[in-house]
Amino acid sequence: KSKGRNLQKLVRDSLLELFPHLTHNDIRSTGMGQTGVDVQLSEAARLSFPFGVECKNLARIAVYSLYDQAVTNSGDLTPLLVIKQNHDIPLVVLSLEDFLGIIKTNAENSQSLKE
Repeated sequence: KSKGRNLQKLVRDSLLELFPHLTHNDIRSTGMGQTGVDVQLSEAARLSFPFGVECKNLARIAVYSLYDQAVTNSGDLTPLLVIKQNHDIPLVVLSLEDFLGIIKTNAENSQSLKE
């Protein structure tokens, strides 16, 4: 549980750093065992970051070996892994750093359009 809580806090802190106009009241790490998303967002936070975040920190997840292959093969491009299991929707896997970089660029572009 401690590893999961630490991952939630990392995501929360990363988002607060990325969006300095938001506060700890806008982005909160959910207590362990509660239902719903792991990172709770206020309405203001949802405008900047419209994602429901679920955090899982497990000892071993097979997707990492697949992601390593994407990293190896991506060269100078951002590694992106698309996975799908039978009877489920395809999922996209990015590193947290790459994902936040995309969100930051999008937020900056949106801000410059408003100015």
